[in-house]
Amino acid sequence: MGEKQDKYNRSYPISWEQLHRDSKALSWRLHDRENPWKGIVAITRGGLVPAAIIARELGIHYIDTVCITSYDWKSQGETKVLKPVEGSGEDLLIIDDLVDTGATAKVVRNMLPDAYFATVYAKPAGKPLVDAYVTEVSQDTWILFPWDSESQFVEPIVRK
Repeated sequence: MGEKQDKYNRSYPISWEQLHRDSKALSWRLHDRENPWKGIVAITRGGLVPAAIIARELGIHYIDTVCITSYDWKSQGETKVLKPVEGSGEDLLIIDDLVDTGATAKVVRNMLPDAYFATVYAKPAGKPLVDAYVTEVSQDTWILFPWDSESQFVEPIVRK
């Protein structure tokens, strides 16, 4: 795994239940607003599940996607836009699972400068690029999302 092991010293596994709770908590932060949101732009692929939960909680039926690739299973690479979204983003929510280094967030912010950007999880390097998040994790933590994992035995932190 090379690059991932060098950059990430910790792993933080997220269950489906925790992701649902954290996405719902983000919904609470986003609902108290004079004008209702016109829609959601989910950043694929990680933002799809949180966007679905938030859309349900806030009664939003218009959901679009901005398709960007920058990660593979072991490292973050070059950011590439596969499908952009037109307009300024006014009264739209941008939803993603995580803001890490901020590389993806910068691209989407430039694309939709008037949108409100919210993520479920945020790391220090990317945190200034989002308007709201639920949980901060350290920069050296690899968040293991439920769609990237399955249950199995793991060694204890301390072995005797």
